[in-house]
Amino acid sequence: MVPVSSIFPFSPGSTASPLRKIIHCDCDCFYASVEMRDDPALRGRPLAVGGQPGQRGVVAACNYEARRFGVHSAMPSALALRKCPALLIVPPAMDKYRAVSRQIMAIYHDYTAEVEPLSLDEAYLDVTQTERCRGSATLMAAEIRERVRMSVGVTVSAGVAPNKFVAKIASDWNKPDGLYVVRPHEVDAFVAALPVRKLFGVGKVTAARLEKLGVTTCAELREWPLVALHGEFGVFGTRLYELSRGIDMRPVQADRERKSVSVETTYVTDLRTYDECAAELVHLTQLLDARIARVGAASAVCKLFVKLRFADFQRTTVECVGTATHVPTLLGLLEKGFARRSQPVVRLLGVGVRLEEGLAPNGQYGLFDEGA
Repeated sequence: MVPVSSIFPFSPGSTASPLRKIIHCDCDCFYASVEMRDDPALRGRPLAVGGQPGQRGVVAACNYEARRFGVHSAMPSALALRKCPALLIVPPAMDKYRAVSRQIMAIYHDYTAEVEPLSLDEAYLDVTQTERCRGSATLMAAEIRERVRMSVGVTVSAGVAPNKFVAKIASDWNKPDGLYVVRPHEVDAFVAALPVRKLFGVGKVTAARLEKLGVTTCAELREWPLVALHGEFGVFGTRLYELSRGIDMRPVQADRERKSVSVETTYVTDLRTYDECAAELVHLTQLLDARIARVGAASAVCKLFVKLRFADFQRTTVECVGTATHVPTLLGLLEKGFARRSQPVVRLLGVGVRLEEGLAPNGQYGLFDEGA
């Protein structure tokens, strides 16, 4: 029998993540907050930043007044207006948002060189070696938030924890304009109570699959042995095993270059015809355009690609040179990928762009988010 240690990179008996001081900073409704900062008349009313419904636009960001009506980012603008007829949609001003982002990132760099941007409005900071604020990550996070508020005019929510996974979850705990701290001895209980849908990589489809197995919380997920999780979910089972225990060994990687931007969806009901896939691809392209705008990557696009995963879990990717999303071109790529199987049944469809080296914005986003 092959020993478990030779199959899995993490041994069940190993210790948790090394103790680090990680801050995850996330601006609240960034694009909308900048617009409200610049025009106080916009405050207190439902506001979205994005494309107009008549142009098949998509919401890139919205404020909390709009969210109360069920509006959210990546939603078609036409649907957002049906949910909230009073919604005001303003076009994005990416140059302005990038300038504000540079101001915020400069503040982060006052505390550490280990800053990993995820997008214009979000970043990890490793302050383990920082001596400011008596070395307290909690005090640093509070000071950073106040500095951004006073000098930039937007609010930042922050999470403090021993690793990236827990810090990111914590930053969402007291949004908007909040701070939440998970100390090393609190990680186990904090993660045990989390719904499994909070774990990285667990989208709607995986969450439903786990629920069918009787797993809705991380505490319940911990009852599954590592070998059983690997048998059920493949390599991703190892990741589920680790995250459900609050284990995340990833370091903060400063100035990591983004190589692509993409969106994909895994379907509960498989797509069985090219026309079904084509209709979904048009919708995914709208979401992709919103994401490209959100991270400011439009000037760096150099290739387009379409990804398909079939019912038997085999997958294929088709790509071509291109400097902007173009639905007819993407449909042509889809047709080529669809034709690679004699009786194609598609369970996952994705669309994306690759970015030119040296022009891509810094940071790494969750590039393929299930159910995006």
